[in-house]
Amino acid sequence: MRVLFIAGLDGDPNAYRDFLQALTRHLRGYLRRRIPQHRDDVEDLVQDILLAVHNARHTYRTDEPLTAWLHAIARYKLMDYFRSRARRESLNDPIDDYADLLAVSDDEPAQARRDIGKLLEDLPDKQRLPIVHMKLEGLSVMETARITGLSESAVKVGVHRGLKALAARLRGLR
Repeated sequence: MRVLFIAGLDGDPNAYRDFLQALTRHLRGYLRRRIPQHRDDVEDLVQDILLAVHNARHTYRTDEPLTAWLHAIARYKLMDYFRSRARRESLNDPIDDYADLLAVSDDEPAQARRDIGKLLEDLPDKQRLPIVHMKLEGLSVMETARITGLSESAVKVGVHRGLKALAARLRGLR
């Protein structure tokens, strides 16, 4: 890869293309080993790293190993990915925290649905719709965002705030 990269830096477009293809294969393996549970994110991360390599190609010193330079860029992008993922996941409260709020009695499912409906009708749409679609209908964040027209982060925030508001209201009733 080093020979191809240096030839690409010297202006050979075919060598640069071959370098990027080889790097893409290498990065996919590297990332699949590090984030096996999030295979869907691998391609996005590969593209981010390729773009970073392309934008930083002028910083490479030909007297140093190419793999160390590439892995430094890949590690930084991977850490950025982990940080952003941790921030997104911190916005979600597990439904178990509110299980008593959404529990349906085996004896009275119709009454429970009616009670939940009454609780939800007081919430603003930005909170009510994400709760209905995600927590009651079981849709994903992405599907809920598409249906409601809200951003994915707004959907997550809406669920979080709505469930907190419902829990606070229930605590006040008891």
